[in-house]
Amino acid sequence: MSEPASVPLLATRALQKRFGERVVLADVTLEVQRGEVLAVVGKSGTGKSVLLKCLAGVLAPDSGAVLFEGLPLSRDDETALSAFRRRCSYLFQGNALLDSLTAWENVALPLEQATLLPKPEIRARVADALRRLELENDARRYPSQLSGGMQKRLALARALVTRPELVLFDEPTAGLDPLRRNAVFTLIAHARREFGFTAVVVTHDLPEALAACDRVAFLDHGRIHFSGTPDDFAATGDPVVSAFRDSAAALARSIAGLRAGGAPEPAEDLG
Repeated sequence: MSEPASVPLLATRALQKRFGERVVLADVTLEVQRGEVLAVVGKSGTGKSVLLKCLAGVLAPDSGAVLFEGLPLSRDDETALSAFRRRCSYLFQGNALLDSLTAWENVALPLEQATLLPKPEIRARVADALRRLELENDARRYPSQLSGGMQKRLALARALVTRPELVLFDEPTAGLDPLRRNAVFTLIAHARREFGFTAVVVTHDLPEALAACDRVAFLDHGRIHFSGTPDDFAATGDPVVSAFRDSAAALARSIAGLRAGGAPEPAEDLG
């Protein structure tokens, strides 16, 4: 007799979300296994960040369900939602840093508010998080005194400092240069191995995501059009996936054609 399949740590069932007449999530069914890093990719405006907010309980879906360890999460069940949030961290695309607190205080805040750790342990964790993101020399500076890239790294340090079971990353490398993007994905992969958390990463950085993540979900027209390993994603001949995946190569060919005095390749539909 075969063993029962493990229950996904996080899942959605027929998730739908609209804003007025605009349907953003049409029918999203997705599973995130415990311990994996899942990248959610797709064109701009396809609802990736909306999906992440629904997973976090920030937005309520119009229909369907979000399940954590097989149990549905509801904004009407504040006890279950609060318990879920204690085990989850969310890295907002806009960082959501507090301007009145220093970098050190921003990172320490979730430990001070949501744990009973002694002060020496809090100091040790904050120092370690800042060091990992190369911010140890900026601990006493305020967010307004940091560059956009440094603010992003500070938000990432705050998301990881509680050592959560689940981390939801909304464009964690937005505004960073290529070296910093690589460093952030390396940090996510390293921290996952060290602390064993599960992660969902919404990102536009496809090469880095394919290198660092265990599985890729491609969101298109409000549905999960593809879900598989990075190797599967790189190899699939699905025309919708390949058009998105190979767009950078098509751009390079188009520019090369212009420089050579030829006609550019037709542009992909950006709708």
